This record gives sequence, C-alpha cells and structure tokens, in this order.
Amino acid sequence: MLHQTITPDIGHAVSDTRSQAMTLVAGVRRSLERDPVLARHYLERLEALLHPEPSAAEREADLLPARVLPSGIADRPNRRKGGLAPWQERRVVDYIDANLGTPILAEDLAALVGLSAGHFTRAFKTSVGETPHVFLVRQRVRRAQILMLETPDSLARIACACGLTDQAHLARLFRAAVGATPTAWRRAAQRPAAQ
Repeated sequence: MLHQTITPDIGHAVSDTRSQAMTLVAGVRRSLERDPVLARHYLERLEALLHPEPSAAEREADLLPARVLPSGIADRPNRRKGGLAPWQERRVVDYIDANLGTPILAEDLAALVGLSAGHFTRAFKTSVGETPHVFLVRQRVRRAQILMLETPDSLARIACACGLTDQAHLARLFRAAVGATPTAWRRAAQRPAAQ
C-alpha cells in the first residue's frame, strides 16, 4: 500500500532501506548473546542507516557565515582601494583561525603584515567588510557553534577554547550574533540528528 502512494524511485529507496534495516536487525538478534561487540556494530550501522549524518552543506547552513560580503564588491570585482593585499588578508585570517583560543590584539595582527594598528584596521575593514574586532567575534562564535555540534563539551569549556573569558561571555556574544542562547541553539541544532 505504501509503495502505491510514492514514486517508483522513492519506493525502491524505501524498500532498499527497509531491507538493509531488517538485515541489520537479524544480525543483532543472532549475535546479541554470543558476540555483544558484533551486536553493537550492527546497532551502530542501523543507527547510521536511520539517522544519516547531515552533509557539510547542511551543517554550514546552521552556522554563522564565515565572512560578510564587503559593500560594493559586486560593482568592484578587483581589490578595493585602500584594502589589504591578498597575501596580507590571507595571513591575518589564517592567524586568527589558528589562534582563536588565545587573546588576539589588533596591534599583533598589524605587526603580522607590517602595518600600523590604525592603518591596518582601516585596510582590514575595507577588505573584509568589518573591523578586526567584529570579525574576531564572528569567528569565535562560529567556532563555538562548530564545537557545540561536534563535541559534547560544556559551554564553559567551549568558551575557553574559543578565547572567551567564561560561559557568560560566550552567551552574551552568541545571543547578539545568532539571536539565541548557546543552549537553545545547540538543542535546536542537535534535534534533527536525534529524531
């Protein structure tokens, strides 16, 4: 009856998934008492079949964007006048990504590319579309989102791993950037995987 109401391709996929699930359940039954390790393996495969991991694109859609698009980029495809050179931008962004768990000062970033702090801040904003501080906060919140999805770590531990002082600091920045508390966001992001 089910196969009559859906298209043949989907019906075949449902039938194939059901067949695989039944085979795995049979394997669990056979090995449950004699080989608990094998039974666990069958159960893990069954879980993966019924709850596949979201794709990278689906995970990316849940996260804060890594970059904002600088204004005027559509009408000026070449480098923006007064911005960082491509190698400078790449060096600064790579440094920030590698050192999110530590304090990062604008002076340190400026020294990395041989500019004064004031000139660097203006050039960075021209190139990236936001100040170094705003960009750094965005990257820390994004890293916190990734850690919340990929680890069972507490929010306090995640805050420290992202270079923030404590869980309250994370909550304040997270709510401002994402519009939800870290706990609520984590619960909502993990719910589809649990169903």
